[in-house]
Amino acid sequence: MLLRGIKIVPDETHFPFLRYSRVFFLFSIGLVVASIVLLAARGLNYGIDFRGGILIEVRTEGPADIGAMRQSLSGLGLGEVALQEFGEEDDVLIRLERQPGGEEAQGDAVGVVRDALGSNVDYRRVEMVGPQVSQELLLNGVYAMIAAVVGIVVYVWFRFEWQFAVAAIIAEAHDVITTLGIFALLGFEFNLTTVAALLTIAGYSINDTVVVFDRVRENLRKYKRMPVSELLDVSINQTLGRTFNTGLTTLLAIGALYVLGGEVIRGFSFAMIWGIVIGTYSSICVAVPLLLYLQIRGEGKGAASSGTVDPAPQPVDPEPR
Repeated sequence: MLLRGIKIVPDETHFPFLRYSRVFFLFSIGLVVASIVLLAARGLNYGIDFRGGILIEVRTEGPADIGAMRQSLSGLGLGEVALQEFGEEDDVLIRLERQPGGEEAQGDAVGVVRDALGSNVDYRRVEMVGPQVSQELLLNGVYAMIAAVVGIVVYVWFRFEWQFAVAAIIAEAHDVITTLGIFALLGFEFNLTTVAALLTIAGYSINDTVVVFDRVRENLRKYKRMPVSELLDVSINQTLGRTFNTGLTTLLAIGALYVLGGEVIRGFSFAMIWGIVIGTYSSICVAVPLLLYLQIRGEGKGAASSGTVDPAPQPVDPEPR
């Protein structure tokens, strides 16, 4: 693995991950418990999608100056105001949080926005998102997460064995709960975009996990008398370069989105950055060590369980098949 001629991760590493499995588990349990406490105590900062509000689609004369429009609307006392380009450069979608006082208050808020933006703006659509619709969106987001997790479990179970599926689902739950916890801690807005980020994190994390699982399964067939803990360490180290380089290159892209993408996708970008870091960690330090306690077995009687060790594994291509 090279990056501009420099080896970031050596081809053959021998880090004893399983030796520190209890430390990893305690750290992960602490993260999950802290996240649950934060969610119970502070809750999530739901965006307009989940709280209800006002959607206004406008078209400007020429490319829209999102920054100037946001500055004009942020001081109107309407609470949270979100703006984003919607289609063309001159189309802007404005989102206002639901105003207290019923339908009349919502209409007054739209009038305030019209006065602030002036007459050079064409109003193409004005919609009110009520509590019932926002509640439906929230439930649909939860159903999407549940469906994704169930699909992942079924996929891993059929491709490997039930022990791998259990380890994968625990690692996935770890990633999702800690991501929700960091949002509760920092108070970032939680909306449909964040749900999309959570689904992306789940997919990214399971991809990393399956790569290591695939090497574990291959080594179970190859070294049938090697102790499980040693075999798992070998498998992690053989795929460590791939895992690290994939995470690093993805972080570079998402980091650019976070810095340069603006307020509209900042929550999504932050969730992805955290998800990549915690997903990589859970694949190596949570999912694979769990296999040791779930008593995986290789092919053949007594496989990977005997105290007799096979000859030392020959250097292999660290990239998984």
